[in-house]
Amino acid sequence: MRSQVTSTPNPKDAAGWKSILKRAWPTIRIVLSVALLWKATSGIDWHTLLDSEIKMQPIWLVAAAIAICCAFICGGLRWGFLMRSVGFQGSLFKYVALYFAGGLINQGLPSTLGGDSYRAITATHLNSAGNLSATNELDQELHHSVDLEHATPKLRLSFAMVLVDRLLGLAGNNLLGGLGLILGGATLAAWGQELGYAVVAVMVLAGLGIALVLAWKPTTELLEKLLARLNMGNAIPGIRLAFSWPMNIAQAIFAIATHGFIILAFGFCLRAYGAEAPISSLMIGLPALSLLLMLPISISGWGLREATLSSVLSLWGVSPSLTVLASISYGALTVISVLPGAYFLLKRK
Repeated sequence: MRSQVTSTPNPKDAAGWKSILKRAWPTIRIVLSVALLWKATSGIDWHTLLDSEIKMQPIWLVAAAIAICCAFICGGLRWGFLMRSVGFQGSLFKYVALYFAGGLINQGLPSTLGGDSYRAITATHLNSAGNLSATNELDQELHHSVDLEHATPKLRLSFAMVLVDRLLGLAGNNLLGGLGLILGGATLAAWGQELGYAVVAVMVLAGLGIALVLAWKPTTELLEKLLARLNMGNAIPGIRLAFSWPMNIAQAIFAIATHGFIILAFGFCLRAYGAEAPISSLMIGLPALSLLLMLPISISGWGLREATLSSVLSLWGVSPSLTVLASISYGALTVISVLPGAYFLLKRK
């Protein structure tokens, strides 16, 4: 009888493929962004569009840039209050500056470190005077991959507050999208309004459930023990600031308002080219886009944004060509709006 020889996978080969994919992924994202952008613009008759004599109104682009800046400022302030609630130092101005710097990194700068990781790491080195301390150690942390399992409690706590900030933003995004579906979901599909009510109900119930956990002593003690085992025992004040009753109501309103600035900004970009879209359509399209952007398949949403919004807004009679122009303008204005973050990056250098 012949003995069957079974080959076992070589761990080194698997690690090699992972390393190759990790190095190639930025290039893949660029290719996907270009492909999606080409797909979104391929159906546009540029000659007809230019011959139509679009009366561009630059003042609306200025208004859009201001709205984008307001959204980033609101996000930076929220994150700053969370960080200060758990004992981190630094002024709110510094946290807003770090938020802009992180936003600039997320726009596709050549870096292996995401903007969220950058601001989480850098914030741990802010002192009471608002300056960076232990800059050599900071440089080492920024140029190496983060291993939270072996990270210091301070760094874990900082990443936890970035996560809480992101969860609040996600909650505001989903609530705004749910409200948009309630107002205009019937245009999208027959079940659009029902989906909107369901989304809002789920988010409200989730918020009430978390608030109940933080209000009931046995569950609070259990949460404190869990965070202590993770070396993040000081995270409770930040979690309470974000999710406890009635602070969760204020946080939800603030998060909706922050995303509202983004909706206004895109609406202003449309107005710059003489197009208008119902506010409900933007409340549906942009939150849905934000969820899609959580997938790392494009560079800062380029291509994916144009393809998605041109398809969604066409249901409300908005010209796909003008939507693509507005989306490109919005992306360019976002890059320009976060350029103040470059000052913080260059100043540290």
